[in-house]
Amino acid sequence: MSSQAPVSGKTWWRPRQLALALDHPESFAREDFFSGPGNAAALALIDSWPDWPSHAVVLIGPEGSGKTHLAMIWASAAGARIVSGKNIGASDVPGMLATGALVIEDAGAGTDEHALFHLINLAREERSFLLFTARTAPSAWPIATPDVVSRLRAMPTVLVQAPDDAMLRGVMAKLAADRQLVLDDGVVTYIASRIERSFAAARAAVIALDQEALRQGRPASRALAAELFRGR
Repeated sequence: MSSQAPVSGKTWWRPRQLALALDHPESFAREDFFSGPGNAAALALIDSWPDWPSHAVVLIGPEGSGKTHLAMIWASAAGARIVSGKNIGASDVPGMLATGALVIEDAGAGTDEHALFHLINLAREERSFLLFTARTAPSAWPIATPDVVSRLRAMPTVLVQAPDDAMLRGVMAKLAADRQLVLDDGVVTYIASRIERSFAAARAAVIALDQEALRQGRPASRALAAELFRGR
């Protein structure tokens, strides 16, 4: 029924119901963003646009911390295009800035340095806005060109932290309520202690439990959760 892989001494259950999750597409709307101490600064930055401290800013944080959701909120507000850092080519730069705003996801590794240099300079000249997302700070990116390094290090950088335990439980409770799924505190706490600390994992877990409860015609109880998320 499931496959398991160890994560930080625990068992991270990877749901086979991922295909079913397509029936409930992930929302990147502003009202669906879960805010808390770990992402408050990043959310404030996004909400403060266009009164940014610089034309280009960087959001950094671990996978599943909500960087993409924040980027999508900003892209919707600013009319920004979204590209992968690996897909930036020098010849593509002018077109990427056509709307005056651009999100560069997963920046750093695999990014063409010449194209990045051209992009940053052109954005400054045209007073366009850039939002970079990455797992590490620009100082840790494998960039060797001094002019590019200096420009990256001058950009304001905001950390997006993974959700803490309280937020993770709150996220799961809200996701369950949105699906009209009744979960008591014991079930939420049990699952939260057995998945990786990320919004994506919380969403996948709730979807999986809901689908399995429907499939078996059983309540979403701790016993059912134990069948799906057993192991430590």
